[in-house]
Amino acid sequence: MIPFRFIHTADLHLDSKFTGMKGLSDTLRQHLRDSTFTALRHLMTLAIEKQVDFMVISGDIYDAADSSLRAHLSLQDAFEELGRHGIHIYLIHGNHDPLDGPRLQIKNAEHVHVFGAEIESYIARRRGDQQEVAVISGISYPTSKVTENTAMKFQRDPESHLFHIAIHHANVDGDPGHETYSPCTRKQLEASGYDYWALGHIHQRRVIQESPHIVYAGNIQGRSVKETGPKGCYVVDVLEDSSLHMNFHELDSVRWFREEISIEGIHNEDEWRIRVEDKVDAIRRLRPEEMSIVRWIMTGRSSLHRELEKGHVVSELEQELRRRELARAESGHFGGLVWSESISLQSGIEIDRNDMMREDSFLGEMIRLEVQAEQDDALAKELVEKALAPLMSNREIRRIIGEYSEQERQEWLYRAGELGAVLLLDKAADGGRN
Repeated sequence: MIPFRFIHTADLHLDSKFTGMKGLSDTLRQHLRDSTFTALRHLMTLAIEKQVDFMVISGDIYDAADSSLRAHLSLQDAFEELGRHGIHIYLIHGNHDPLDGPRLQIKNAEHVHVFGAEIESYIARRRGDQQEVAVISGISYPTSKVTENTAMKFQRDPESHLFHIAIHHANVDGDPGHETYSPCTRKQLEASGYDYWALGHIHQRRVIQESPHIVYAGNIQGRSVKETGPKGCYVVDVLEDSSLHMNFHELDSVRWFREEISIEGIHNEDEWRIRVEDKVDAIRRLRPEEMSIVRWIMTGRSSLHRELEKGHVVSELEQELRRRELARAESGHFGGLVWSESISLQSGIEIDRNDMMREDSFLGEMIRLEVQAEQDDALAKELVEKALAPLMSNREIRRIIGEYSEQERQEWLYRAGELGAVLLLDKAADGGRN
């Protein structure tokens, strides 16, 4: 087999609006809005530096069907630059940028191959000598919701001995964190005969299987606390013996974190504040050239939890941490900036849960139920749904609740249990007078 090199990328979501962020200045909000375009520039630079033969993009280039003019023009400029270096692009459209959405036509597109609503295949060539190296097949979303199993339409050409690449925007094996669009199974992809499945839609990079390779590249820029960790693309080398060598390359300029801080052994606000500030400094040292966004999660048990549960202490520290970073942003320093997205309480008061569970009391019963829910996901889901049921008749509240994952909803259950314990113990200590 003739060796070659390509980039697998997906889910660019150009011009994502980063909705739901609190306390941002206009300067910081614009920096976030620019981050997807910065990641695109990093992607183009990488392709040129690595001298790849071609690039495959597995859908959701834009963040919405009615994408902005800036997104169109930025993509146009990027593709033109790749064309000047002889790099071809093979792309499909996904649920966020379906074929029926309005968009500008890409000019000078001889090196840009856009797949239609039915399976198409192209022969990819090596840049230097133009030798044929791969068959690339793909299918785009005609509309924003494709619920049929379009993976079944991919069948390897039995007459071709070239390396076969399938570009697909799909939910493999029913990932619960994403919409079930183009649902399919790993076994179905394996049976197609393709050598490499270049997948998009799931924003967490993942190698589902090797031989054949079934790969999610993830997105190139995280957009919420649900998308933590490094984001980027894969540079894939196909060797003479048909084996693959894959390297992940980071492209993001803004990175999301969920950082746990234990309050064990901390009994006053100053100690707690210092511990949080030390964590901020640690992340700043870790990423001195880029911006970080952090959700701080308090864990462990301490008498401090009572003060944190009241809310004003947490709110004051959030505001102070943000104020410092706003000052950095307004002076033009985004490198090393650490933005506190929120402080989430998963901590608790100092109680012996085993003793409480043995109590014949309302608190004992509540803790027993909480422990059962921790061990039984179905019970936890049932309790959350019952608690939220009175709110679900409101369309806007229903939409907001729908944006949270099952894990986040179960965190609400834990938080409710801890808050209930604080209120019941305080009431008992007060002699039940209030």
